[in-house]
Amino acid sequence: MSKPYISPKKKLNELTLKSIIIGATLSVILGTANAYFGLFSGLTVSASIPAAVISMAVLKTFKNSNILENNLIQTSASAGESLAAGIIFTLPALVIMGYWKSFNYLETTLIAICGGVLGVLFTIPLRKALIVKEKLTFPEGIATAEVLKTGEKGGGSVKYLIIGSLLGGLYKFGFEALNLWSGLFEKALFLKERYYLYFSLNLSPALVAVGYIVGLNISFLVFLGGVISWYVGIPLYILLRGAPEELSTVQIGGEIWSSHIRYLGVGAMIVGGLWALVGLRSALGQSFESAVEAFKKGRKILSTASRTELDTSMSWVMIGIGVMTVPIFFIYLTIIKDIPITLFMSLIMIVAGFLFSAVAGYMAGLVGSSNNPISGVTIATILTTALLLLLIMGTSAPAKGAAGAILVGAIVCCAAAIAGDNMQDLKAGHILGSTPRNQQIMQIVGVVSGALFIAPILNLLLASKGIGIPTLLNPNPLSAPQATLMMSVASGIFGDNLPWDIIILGGVIGVLIILADEYFKRKKSIFKMPVLAVAVGLYLPFELDSSIFIGGLIAWLLERGYQRAKNSTSVDQAKNTGLLMASGLITGEALIGILIAVLTAVQWDFSISDNPLGGSLLGLLILTIILTYFYLVVSKRAK
Repeated sequence: MSKPYISPKKKLNELTLKSIIIGATLSVILGTANAYFGLFSGLTVSASIPAAVISMAVLKTFKNSNILENNLIQTSASAGESLAAGIIFTLPALVIMGYWKSFNYLETTLIAICGGVLGVLFTIPLRKALIVKEKLTFPEGIATAEVLKTGEKGGGSVKYLIIGSLLGGLYKFGFEALNLWSGLFEKALFLKERYYLYFSLNLSPALVAVGYIVGLNISFLVFLGGVISWYVGIPLYILLRGAPEELSTVQIGGEIWSSHIRYLGVGAMIVGGLWALVGLRSALGQSFESAVEAFKKGRKILSTASRTELDTSMSWVMIGIGVMTVPIFFIYLTIIKDIPITLFMSLIMIVAGFLFSAVAGYMAGLVGSSNNPISGVTIATILTTALLLLLIMGTSAPAKGAAGAILVGAIVCCAAAIAGDNMQDLKAGHILGSTPRNQQIMQIVGVVSGALFIAPILNLLLASKGIGIPTLLNPNPLSAPQATLMMSVASGIFGDNLPWDIIILGGVIGVLIILADEYFKRKKSIFKMPVLAVAVGLYLPFELDSSIFIGGLIAWLLERGYQRAKNSTSVDQAKNTGLLMASGLITGEALIGILIAVLTAVQWDFSISDNPLGGSLLGLLILTIILTYFYLVVSKRAK
C-alpha cells in the first residue's frame, strides 16, 4: 500500500472555520447548479474535481492554507451536488402527481438532511472494507487527489473552468433569456407512409459536456438506448397499433414515447438494479462483516488508530441513525396515518438505505460516481415498497400509497447518492493523508447546508419554468425524467395501469445487455456494457441521448490525438483541461438557468422576439463554434 501524501504523523489544520464556511457555500452553489441541470437533462456528474479547483483558487487568497484543508472543502462542496441529485430524482414526483402543490420547506429539508446524513453514516463502517482492503479504482477520488497535489505545486487550471462557465452561461442567456436562437433541432417523417423516422438534437453545450466527461463507452450506450426506443420501439408500435390521430408528425413520436415506450427503461432499470445486488453479494457480505467488526471494536480501534485511520466512532454512528429515523417516521406518519404501517415503512427505508448505500459505495469505486446506478436502485425500492403497501393498504387510498413509496425512495436515493460521493472523497483523503473523521464531518456540513436551500430553489424553478408537466404558463417545463418515471411507477402500481408488457420487454432487453456485457468481460474487451447506461438512454428524450453521444465522440477523437503526444505529462494536462472546461460548461449553463428563473419570477423579460430570431440553425452554428474551440484548446494542451 502506498504511503499517504501527507504523513499520518504530521498534523495540519484541517477542520477550520474557514474550511467550513467555504465548503458550505460551495455546497449550496454546486447543489443549486446540479438541481437545475438534473431536472433539465436527467443526468448529473460528479462535482469533486471542479469543487477542488474552485477551493484551490479561493484558498490562495488566504495565508497558511494547506492541501488537507482544501480536500475538506471539496468534500463538503461535492456533497451538495450529490444531495441535489437524490432530491430531484424523487421529490418532484410528488408535485407531478399532484400530491404536493409545491415543495414544502420543512418536509423537503428534513428529507434531504436525514437521507443525506444517513448516507454518510451508513458508509462510515464500510470505509476500511471498500477503500483500504478492496482493490477498487474510485476514478473521481484518485483524479481529485491528483488535481489537489498538482494545484499545491502551482498551476492556473482554474482559468479553464472559468472559460467553460462563461461559454456555457453566455450560450444559455443568448437562447433562453434573449431568445436569439432555438435550443432544439428536431425533424420527423414517415418513410413510404409506414416507417416512422425521427431525429432531434438538444443544442446545449452542457449536455455535450456530460457526454465528454462520461466518455465514448457510456455515451454510446445511452445513445443505444435512445436508438432502441426511437428507431425500433416507436416504429414497431406504430406498425402494430397505429399512430395517434390529430397530432403533427413530430408530436406522434413524443406521445408514443411518453405514454408507452419509455417504460422499456423501467424494466431495464429494475433488472439492472437487481443485477447490481447479485453481482455485489460477496462484497456486501464483507462490508456488513466490516460494519459489525467496527461496532464491536469501536473504542479499541479509535484508541490505537493512526490519524489517517481515525473514523467517527460507531456509537455516534448508531445514535445518528436513530436520530435521523425519528423525523422520517413522523413524515411518513403524516401521510399514512397508521403507526404499524409507518413503522414498516421506516424499517424498509433503513434496510434498503444501508443495502443500496453499500451498493452505491462499491459501484463508485468500480465505475465512478457519475456512472453510479442510483436511478436503478431507487426505482427498484419504489416498486418494491409500492407493491408491499398495496398488499397492506389495498387500493382504498392510492395517492397516499404512491406518495409513501416515493418518500421511501427519496430517502434511499439521497442516502445512496451521498454514499457514492462520500466514498470517492474518502478515497481522495486516503491518498492525500486526510483524517477520515474530519471528512465525514464535512460531508454532513455539505449535506445540511445544501439541504437548507434546495426547497426554495425547487419552488423557484417550479414557478418560473415548471417541472414535468406542460402548462399554459410553462409549455416547455424542465423534463425531470427520473421523477416523472418514479411517479408513473408508484401511481401505476396503485392504479393498475402500468404497461406491464412493455416493462417486461424492457427487462428482457436488460437481460440481453447483461449477457452481452458478460461476453465482453470474458473476451477481456475494454468495451463494457453496464445495463443501467442503456436503461437511462431508453427513458431519456432522444434529443438528450444524441447530444450526450456527440460529447463522447469528441472525447474519443481527443483520445486518439493523445496517442501521438510526445509525453504523458502533456496528456494529463490536456485531460485535466478538458474535464475542467466541460465542468464549466455545465456549471455556467446551470447557474445562468437559475438566474433566468429568478428574473422570470420577478417578471423581468429580456427576450428580443417572441420567436427565436435565428431558429435552430443559428443555435447549431453557435454550438459548433463552441465545441470546435473546446476541441482546439484541449488538443493544443497535449502537444
